[in-house]
Amino acid sequence: MPMFRLAHVSDPHLGPMPRPKLRELVGKRVLGYINWRLNRGRGSLRPAVLDELVDDLHDLAPDHVAVTGDIVNIALDAELEPARRWLDSLGAPRDVSVVPGNHDAYVRGALKRATDSWGPFLRGDTGESGRFPYVRRRGPVALIGVSSAETTAPFMATGRVGPGQALRLAEILDHTAHEGLYRVVLIHHPPARQPVHWAGRLIGTQAIRDLFLHHGAELILHGHTHRSTVEWLDGPTRPIPLVGVPSASRNPGPDRRGAGWNLFEIDGAPGAWHTTRIERGFRDAESGLVEIARAPLVP
Repeated sequence: MPMFRLAHVSDPHLGPMPRPKLRELVGKRVLGYINWRLNRGRGSLRPAVLDELVDDLHDLAPDHVAVTGDIVNIALDAELEPARRWLDSLGAPRDVSVVPGNHDAYVRGALKRATDSWGPFLRGDTGESGRFPYVRRRGPVALIGVSSAETTAPFMATGRVGPGQALRLAEILDHTAHEGLYRVVLIHHPPARQPVHWAGRLIGTQAIRDLFLHHGAELILHGHTHRSTVEWLDGPTRPIPLVGVPSASRNPGPDRRGAGWNLFEIDGAPGAWHTTRIERGFRDAESGLVEIARAPLVP
């Protein structure tokens, strides 16, 4: 079976942010806009960094690209079309799989508008856009898109996978395992043992961890934390890697890691899969985008 090469990017928070209309600056959006003006819009996230990352990704020519959410900032209508153009720049919809993040669902109604605008990237092989989980079969791999995105109160960035979606996820995991596929789950909020912060946790984490314990997966990719991390979940026969990446537009500092992305090389066969993780990114402001690490993905 030929090797399958999967790229993972997340949390681009595309900028510059369009100027919001006055009627749009109500509730949570006011706080989000202030945060952008004071922090992200002033250099912590930079479009030029993101452009360099996308060029690097194209140079390595992966078979497929996974994007795990937070494409926009405060879910303005004017953010949707630039986000669609950015997704198009990654590749054709059949070659790019997307799940939404909490910033894509920032206010009520935003998630539906996002899934309508980016629909071909959030659609299973036979399903409709906006219905989760979706499944896409590409070579030896099943890409399973789960939505943890929900609209939350100010100062909250939690996520949730509802019971209906969890039930369908269990069925998809079982079915694709029976097909002998390498199952990659895409989700924005990580079902991590210890969340980075309480206000950004995945509600019902233990139930999702129990689901993977009983139904398994080969790889879980997430965003949200803006950190390069690997954690291991218990699975039915072997541990499951839970892998996060930095924000794809994070500006590197003198002693601070910047944006990054992962390339996974997947080969082998059912029961004997082999996965290599190649980590690429900005070590600091001086190094440029380089290969940071390359190693088999093993506990």
